[in-house]
Amino acid sequence: MFIHDTENGLPIQIWCASPEAVEEGCMEQAEHLAKLPFAVDHIALMPDTHQGKGMPIGGVLACEGVLIPNAVGVDIGCGMGFVQTNIPVQLLRETMTGSGSVLHTIIGNILRGIPTGRNNYKKPQPSAVLDRAKEEMDKYEQDTALLPFLESGCYQVGTLGGGNHFIELQENENGMCAIMLHSGSRHFGNEVGQYFNRIAQELNAKWYSSVPAEWTLPFLPADTKQGQQYLNWMQLSMDYAFENRAVMLAKVKEIFGVYTEKYLGMVPEFTGEINCHHNYAALETHYGKEVWVHRKGAVRAGAGELAVIPGAMGSYSYVVRGLGNPESFCTSSHGAGRKYSRTAAMEQFRVDMVMNDLKSKGVVLGKLGKQDVPEECRFAYKDIDEVMEQQKDLVEPVKRLFCAGVVKG
Repeated sequence: MFIHDTENGLPIQIWCASPEAVEEGCMEQAEHLAKLPFAVDHIALMPDTHQGKGMPIGGVLACEGVLIPNAVGVDIGCGMGFVQTNIPVQLLRETMTGSGSVLHTIIGNILRGIPTGRNNYKKPQPSAVLDRAKEEMDKYEQDTALLPFLESGCYQVGTLGGGNHFIELQENENGMCAIMLHSGSRHFGNEVGQYFNRIAQELNAKWYSSVPAEWTLPFLPADTKQGQQYLNWMQLSMDYAFENRAVMLAKVKEIFGVYTEKYLGMVPEFTGEINCHHNYAALETHYGKEVWVHRKGAVRAGAGELAVIPGAMGSYSYVVRGLGNPESFCTSSHGAGRKYSRTAAMEQFRVDMVMNDLKSKGVVLGKLGKQDVPEECRFAYKDIDEVMEQQKDLVEPVKRLFCAGVVKG
């Protein structure tokens, strides 16, 4: 970790190998955060940090009395799901079905059974979270522009989405299969994030805010009506994202169980389930103050807390235990972090190169269209093991898992 001093701002603590490892745009955004009048003590950048919208992804910002929608992001509650099984990956690879190995068959059925990319379910799905919201309409009814999404959200519960979201079958150090997935609040959280960012922009202009508009960091005081409404909708989006992952994980476990029992004669045991967010704000106590900790592409890593840090497609991922380091506001990276933007990755890497790389590693890919596969290839991301080395004072590894099969949007 090194410290970057800013002119007339808070220091920035950075868990990267060197100052040069932080891209210029990312550092500029971090310096904007450091100059916010309500920021507390310092800004923290995780080893996977890179430029985002307004605030770096892989950034941590503690604010006194203030919430910043763009410091949470629009995929509110995005995060990870994980569960361990007792089924050997080798059996999944070697045992054949009528359509390839058991591993191929499971990946294919996950792809068919769970909508990916922009696809939704054709019929509304059960959602305890949205049902509860409709029973508590007094918390939401004044934000009339968002109310239609309480209905449309029922079509996306249990859907993966696109971009860097995935469902993977992974192999742990003992050769056993684990299930890991990455998804968030889908279109629902996106609409909530954009809606409150617009409100913050309008209010900041009205107040002649000292925060420059070009920083795209408009804020909402937490004790205002608008701040309280954002908190209501942010928490709802987080609950929806949690439910989305839980529903998908249950579906994957069901598919996995059907085919391991049918072809291996084994009923899987599922243990050690984890479901955690990495895009949100929470009221916590740090440095003797109650502050709103914004984690954008960063996961809470309090002492003893379990979290999931994925690598890139065709790489390693980790289950970790937090060390509760106060200097990172008890936070760690949420993944490997991009080295190339999606556009740059498409320019730099060919589809056949990526497909051959996955094949050489024995990774089964489930994806409806392969033309954009370079966007999410492992070459477009930082090395996850280097990232883990740079944050060894933030987390300790519990499991190291290699990608055996992956479903992408």
